[in-house]
Amino acid sequence: MTDVRESGSAALVIVPTYNEIENLPLIVPAIRAAIPSAHILIVDDDSPDGTGELADAFAATDGNIFVLHRAIKSGLGDAYLAGFEWALARSYEVVVEMDADGSHPADALPALIAAVRPGSGWGLSIGSRWVAGGSVIDWPWHRELLSRAGNAYARVMLGLAVKDATAGFRAFGPGVLKDIHLENVESHGYCFQIDMTRRVRNAGYLETEVPIVFREREHGQSKMSGSIVREAMGKVTVWGLARLFGR
Repeated sequence: MTDVRESGSAALVIVPTYNEIENLPLIVPAIRAAIPSAHILIVDDDSPDGTGELADAFAATDGNIFVLHRAIKSGLGDAYLAGFEWALARSYEVVVEMDADGSHPADALPALIAAVRPGSGWGLSIGSRWVAGGSVIDWPWHRELLSRAGNAYARVMLGLAVKDATAGFRAFGPGVLKDIHLENVESHGYCFQIDMTRRVRNAGYLETEVPIVFREREHGQSKMSGSIVREAMGKVTVWGLARLFGR
């Protein structure tokens, strides 16, 4: 059962999970150590390996950890949308997306969050692999090629300025999630992050990138698949053509 305590103005870190029972005991303490004042929302998609139950155990001993249980696994985008709805209902000032698999460095959280605090001028900060100072570790060449090519295609088709529009480590500043029409989002997988990036830009907010070192997961299995890549390419093409022809 989800706790309904008030948030105040704390930052909320949303961590979606599906079969992350090996990684959750690593990522939760890392977040807590990096930014002790943050709240954590674990959004579990009915993991058969017991991740949801483990998340409940963390929440039972830490008043700033919350758990949102979803009955089905319907994609990363849907998990984040559920988390965003939860966050908006509690008026969080900054909302962060972060993977559970250890690929996103928790020590970058303070910079990511500070970048979108009130008065910063930025609506979205992205933990970026492809700006100066960013890098990837333990990635095969074809994964890097896919990521770089996908981001280049998104930049051209959508007119984006950021180098890593597909990155899943990001922070939204005050008011942003209310202004980007989440009720119309139909992206589910890999393209969800691209969709969020273009929506932030289209809503008139500025975006910035914070360099990070991205590491391949050590435990569990990647959720990437051919269908996810095809969805991303198809939707970016449709969005790009609509942009070019003024629709």
